[in-house]
This record gives sequence, structure tokens and C-alpha cells, in this order.
Amino acid sequence: MTHRLPALLNAAARARRRAYAPYSGYEVGAAVLAGGRIFAAGNLENSAYPLSVCAERNAVAMAVAAGFRKIEAVAIVGGRDRPAAPCGGCRQVLAEFAAPDTPVVYASVDGQSVTTTVGALLPAAFGPVDLIRAGAESRGRMRGPAGIARSAARVRGTRKSGRRRSP
Repeated sequence: MTHRLPALLNAAARARRRAYAPYSGYEVGAAVLAGGRIFAAGNLENSAYPLSVCAERNAVAMAVAAGFRKIEAVAIVGGRDRPAAPCGGCRQVLAEFAAPDTPVVYASVDGQSVTTTVGALLPAAFGPVDLIRAGAESRGRMRGPAGIARSAARVRGTRKSGRRRSP
């Protein structure tokens, strides 16, 4: 996939030029490779800042909307003095759809770049596997008071609630 990184960087740079950042002026473009296709987007600010969406999340959303669930490579262009790494929220979204060894390149407008992986950006990421395990555990049987087998949901529903449930 690393041979596709230059094309991804070009797509991210083009997307950066279309970013909507009238308040901060901090334009970012991102491109992801999914299913052999490039999906690129810019950041989208809103006057109510919390409603803004980063370029990386927009690009991933485009890929997912097109039916792809596996990101194969990522490129980001933003920052003037130094390359702009993805924020923590974007790292988590990338970890949702990309394997830890997925290549990521992020670059500044003047061409400085850093190449890394999703796993290096977010080591020990919390992800789908954690929820699948937790779901399996919660569907399992647990021992309640006096060793009586009870479902995990029933145990949670009565634990320290101060209420007693009838059997």
C-alpha cells in the first residue's frame, strides 16, 4: 500500500483546498484508500465549533457510505510549520476501520511529511474486538449470591440497587 501514498497525498492536498474553515483558517484534507478507491475530503467547520468535523472522519465516512469497511491507507495534509497529525478522535475512528499496520502519512502544506501506522498513532486502541468480547462475557452466565447462576444482565440489574427482584 505504501506505493499508493503519493496519490493519496495528492488527493488530500486537493481536498484541503476545498475545506470549509472560515473561522480558524486551519484547512485540512484527508484521503483514505478503501477497496482500491480513494475517498478524499476536507474539514468542515461550523460556527458552533463542536459540530465541526475533521477531514479524516469525513473521508472515512465517504468510504463507509460507499460500502467499504476496511481502510487500507491514509494521507492527511494540513499545518503550515509542521505536519498535522490526526487528532485523538480521528485516531480512534481510523482504528475502527483500519488494521494497526495500516500506513498513515501526514504532511504539511510545504511538503514535510511523517509516515507511520495506525497502531503507532494509537497503541493499544480500544476497538470492535473489545466490544465483541465484552458482549460475549455479558451474555454469559454469572454466579449470583449463594452461587446461583444468573445472567449477567440480571446481576447488573440488581447489584446494589437497594431493590429486591422477585424470582
